[in-house]
Amino acid sequence: MNDRLSAQYWLHEKELTAYSSEAVRDRRRSAMERFEAVGFPTVRDEDWKYSSLKPVLAPHYGLRPPCAPLEDEHLEYKDIKRFLVNELDSYRVVFLNGRYSSWLSDTTHRGFDVCTLSAAWKKYPETIDRYFAQLTENLGPLAQLNTALAWDGLYVVVPDNVVVDRPIQVLSFTTGTEPRATQIRNLVVLGVNAQAEIIERHQSLSDHPTWTNAVDEAYLAAGAQLRWVKLQHDAPEASLTQHTRIQQARDSRAQVNTISTGGRFIRNNLDFLLQEPGADARMLGLTLAKGKQLVDHHTLVDHQAAHCTSHENYKGIYDDGAKGVFNGRIYVHEDAQKTDAYQQNANLVLHERAEVNTKPQLEIFADDVKCSHGCTVGQLDEDALFYLRARGIKEPEARALLMLAFAEDALAGIDHPSLNAKLHKLIAGKLGVDLTLDL
Repeated sequence: MNDRLSAQYWLHEKELTAYSSEAVRDRRRSAMERFEAVGFPTVRDEDWKYSSLKPVLAPHYGLRPPCAPLEDEHLEYKDIKRFLVNELDSYRVVFLNGRYSSWLSDTTHRGFDVCTLSAAWKKYPETIDRYFAQLTENLGPLAQLNTALAWDGLYVVVPDNVVVDRPIQVLSFTTGTEPRATQIRNLVVLGVNAQAEIIERHQSLSDHPTWTNAVDEAYLAAGAQLRWVKLQHDAPEASLTQHTRIQQARDSRAQVNTISTGGRFIRNNLDFLLQEPGADARMLGLTLAKGKQLVDHHTLVDHQAAHCTSHENYKGIYDDGAKGVFNGRIYVHEDAQKTDAYQQNANLVLHERAEVNTKPQLEIFADDVKCSHGCTVGQLDEDALFYLRARGIKEPEARALLMLAFAEDALAGIDHPSLNAKLHKLIAGKLGVDLTLDL
């Protein structure tokens, strides 16, 4: 697999960098060289100790030229309608097998840009030159592979003091009659006091194994606000590896809600770089896994400046033989006085074969801070279960209701009723809750 991906880059390097500056060409080339030097991570790497990529890399994926246009691949709106938040008035950016699908999308350049990376290479070379791969140089081999090979993805640039008037739904679909691997690259740049909201979903429509390797870079200027909902409810044979990195300036606000409920293998890396005073980062996560699913969350909050705050709350429910991993790292630099950082990871294990490995990490080099963390792994509260059953609720429904109440925190901060309702319904369905039940 390493050799095939490497050959794909060198064969198509000229096409990949046709509209790029020499600096961007160098970044791509260096990224591929770094990937070639180390290859894919293995369980011998500390960050991958509990998450083997072997099942992800086992299929013989069909690899298309990175810049190849859509040809015979086609989806109609009726094919994707159920994956959208239809009641939500939004911009829509749709990708099919890693390529932009114009007939399913609704983009804009009116006062701000909501479009695609493939268009931006040629149309906005100065912005690409300034931001592309500037946050990912020192990341692991999967991010390097993406930097080298990714051609398309979401491109959002919002000028100072502009609020994007509608949420942005970005959907990446995978289809085909053979295993398929895709690279998606998303770039978000918010100016001073700018605001945007993104709802992201990766979805396989194939019965064959698929692997999406995605990287997100987001830059928030002073006072900017970004909300990002990641809905990961994919097909049973789908795998997702995604690294999101958000750089925050003074008084900016960023919140990421990650809902991981479907897909065979999910690895999320989520990094916040709080570089100037007053920056605030919030991350809320929910994992619902069963069977052979593996869901791995690695988070980093890098407190580089004073008077910054972060709030992190991840919850997981694991059944059958599912496996979960949580590694949450908070790093407080010496100059980051008055830091206020909170981290919590709580897990329910419903079956003896289910497994959770959780590791909170606090590295504090400042002396005037307020930092706390905690992690729990347990089972449902028997007293609460007895209380519900005493009121005539059957045990399966009572257990499901308790799990739903446990999971609710992951939806905090999602203000759109239609989106909240869709997520609530999805979670309830996964847990077996009857939402019409009258208590």
